[in-house]
Parts: sequence; C-alpha cells; structure tokens
Amino acid sequence: MTGIWGIVNVTPDSFSDGGRYIDPERAIAHGLALRDAGASVLDVGGESTRPGAERVDAAVEQQRVLPVIQEFVAHGIPVSIDTLNASTAAAAVRAGARIVNDVSGGLADPEMFSAVAESSADFAIGHWRGPSDDMYAKAEYHRASREVAGELRERVGDAAAAGIAPARLIVDPGIGFAKAGVQNWEVLRGLDDITALGHRVLIGTSRKRFLVETLDGAGEVDESRRDLATAVTSALAVRHGVWAVRVHDVATTRDALAVAHAWEG
Repeated sequence: MTGIWGIVNVTPDSFSDGGRYIDPERAIAHGLALRDAGASVLDVGGESTRPGAERVDAAVEQQRVLPVIQEFVAHGIPVSIDTLNASTAAAAVRAGARIVNDVSGGLADPEMFSAVAESSADFAIGHWRGPSDDMYAKAEYHRASREVAGELRERVGDAAAAGIAPARLIVDPGIGFAKAGVQNWEVLRGLDDITALGHRVLIGTSRKRFLVETLDGAGEVDESRRDLATAVTSALAVRHGVWAVRVHDVATTRDALAVAHAWEG
C-alpha cells in the first residue's frame, strides 16, 4: 500500500500555506489532524524551498521544528525532517525523527551524508541542481526521467560511500525542483526509470506550479483544485510502484489512493 506523508510547514513563507502553521500549537494541531486523516508520516519543515526562497539560519529552523517534532514523537507518530542543514537533521533525529528528507540530496550541505550516516535515520535523497533562488537556470534536459535517474544514481552512490546502507535510502525525483512546466510531466511519465534504481520512491507533486499551469485554462485554480490535481497525480504514481507520496491534503489523496489500489487489485 502506498504511504502518505503529510506536510507540516512551520514557516512564514511556504508557497502553499505561508504562515498558516508558524505557531507551534497550530502546527501540532494540523499534524495531528493529518495523522487522523491517514498520514503514515509527518514531514516537518522549517525552511521554505519554494522558487526564490531565501535560506534560513539553522538555529532559527531548529527553533521552529524541534518542539513540533517532539510533540509528534510523543504521540507515537513517525516523523521526517525536511531540511537542507546537517545540524538540523542531527538535532531532529535526536528529537525522535526517523527520516531525514533532503530535497538537495546532500548537495546543499557537505556534512549531510556524514550526519545521516552517524544516525539510524532513513534518508530521502531529492533530485536537485541548485538553490531555490536560481533553480530554473539549470532546467535543461534531453530525456528528463533518464537524466534525473542518472543523477539520483550518483547521489545514491555517494551516500553509500559515506556509510549509509542502501536499505536506508529513499529517492525522490524532485518534481518542481530545477524542472519547468512540461519537464515535470516528462519525469512523471518516466517514473519507471526512477523505480528501476531499486530504492523506495517518494513523489511530491502537491499544489505545485506545474499543476496550476496545467489547470489554468479552466479558470481560477484555488487550493481545492490543486489538491484534487495532486490526488490524481498521486493515484497515477501508484501504477509505477511508488512507495509514498508527500501531500498537503491527506484526506483527498487517501481516497484517491484507495481507488487506485482497488483498480490495480
């Protein structure tokens, strides 16, 4: 059964829910609601990675996320820390996080691989070609899914060389990161190239710009329409054997995945 990661952004500037859950109590209540709706993991982030976002000091990031992580762990909920910073990853694991989710795949912080290797956490390696403030400058591909798979293979090799066992690795093709418009669809259509790497695959399409661009000809694309489009892409990803999807709206995706799994038998 495909898992669902519920997104908990403890940030003032997230592209989808900026500031809505910056207050720890609201973030905790939101995460518990996502758990009740069917989330198997809560992915907690304290720094926005939206296009054009500026970096946040690791100390500020940790002030945002650690109290929230500790509360989720106290409720017995598996937690992932969404971070580019090795020090935040290490602190989150000490607080009880089971997974480090680095959208840069260890490229943003040279200490990330060693920090994860020294822990017992699993490691989600995202496909990335550069920071958020300039991510589209390197969005050039000939065969997007194959090139993404090849670059992820390199990151997996570097992770293994750093002492992270292959069984601990998750790969994420980084939908929306250094990929413009149709390139995201090319990667999604070619998900078999990603699953062929032999690792668990995490997909995150939730509310992203390429979905809005696809729906824009049919009028205003509000949050509910983005969530429905996200659920459809998540259900289609089931057909490629993805391990988990990362979403803002767990309930809609839960229903879509139930139908997709019934269809697949």
